[in-house]
Amino acid sequence: MTPLRRRMIEDMTLRNLSPHTVEAYVLAVKQFANHYGRSPEQLSAGHAREYLLHLVRDQHASWSRYNLARCGLQFLFRITLGRDEHFEKLPCARTPRRLPTVLAPEELRRLFDVARDPRHKALLMTLYGAGLRLSEALALKLADIDSRRMLIHVRLGKGTGGGKDRMVKLSAQLLNALRDYWRLRHPKNWLFPRASDPDRPMEDGTAYRAVVRAARRAGITKRVSPHTLRHSYATHLLDAGTDLRTIQLLLGHGNLKTTTIYLHVSQAKLNAAASPLDRLYAQTPTS
Repeated sequence: MTPLRRRMIEDMTLRNLSPHTVEAYVLAVKQFANHYGRSPEQLSAGHAREYLLHLVRDQHASWSRYNLARCGLQFLFRITLGRDEHFEKLPCARTPRRLPTVLAPEELRRLFDVARDPRHKALLMTLYGAGLRLSEALALKLADIDSRRMLIHVRLGKGTGGGKDRMVKLSAQLLNALRDYWRLRHPKNWLFPRASDPDRPMEDGTAYRAVVRAARRAGITKRVSPHTLRHSYATHLLDAGTDLRTIQLLLGHGNLKTTTIYLHVSQAKLNAAASPLDRLYAQTPTS
C-alpha cells in the first residue's frame, strides 16, 4: 500500500466513513491514477475533469459511478492532499430515479421456500421481515435480537449522515425462523457469520449471490437484489395502511421525501384512484 493511499484511508477513518465508502473512494482514485499512469499527487482538478469526461463519453459509465468517482477525487484533493482545486466546477450528475422493484407475497414465499442453506433462508427473511439494508443485516449480532420486547436493534444504520441506531419490530414469524436457524447452525456472536470464519460476518458478495440464486430457483423473472426485499417490506407496509412517517422511521430514512417513492408502487394506493375511463363508461347515458 502506498503512503498516499494509507493516508487517505486514515483520513476517511477519522471522518467515520463507512467501509463501503472507503473501499469505493480508494478504487475510484486507483482507477484515476491508472488512467494517467501517474501518482495522484502529480495530477490536478483539470486532470480529474478530463477523466470524468472520459468516464461519461468513452466508457459510458453510469451517473452513479460518475458521482462516486467525483466524490472520491474531491476527498483526495481537498482533504488528503489539502489542495483547493475548485471541485464545485465539476457538477454532480442528476441520476435517473427509477421505481423500486417489489415482489408479490407469493413470490416472497417461493423465494424463502427454495433457499437451501438455513443461514441464507434466515437472512432473506430478515431482510424482508425487518426491512433492513444488507449492511445492517450482516452487522447484526445475537445480542441485537430482543425476543422479550420483540425488537431488533439496528446499529449505526446508514440514514442521512450515517451512524444512526434504530429499533425495528421483530415479527413472531421471523423470530421462529431465526430460532430454527440457530438450532441448526448455533451462531455464537454474529447472527450471520462467514462459513469459513465464524468470528467475522458474512461477506456482502456471498449474501448478494444467495439472494440472486434463490430468486432464480424460485422462477422470479424480476431483477432481484437484497435491497428488493427492503423495497418490498416498505411497499407492503404501505399497502397495509401504515403511514409514511412510521415507515420512514422503520427504514431509517433521514428525509421523508425518500420514503414517498413507495407511493408510486403501492398497489393499494394506485388502486384507490379510480380510472376516469371506468367512471366515464359507468355513467348512465341520458335518454
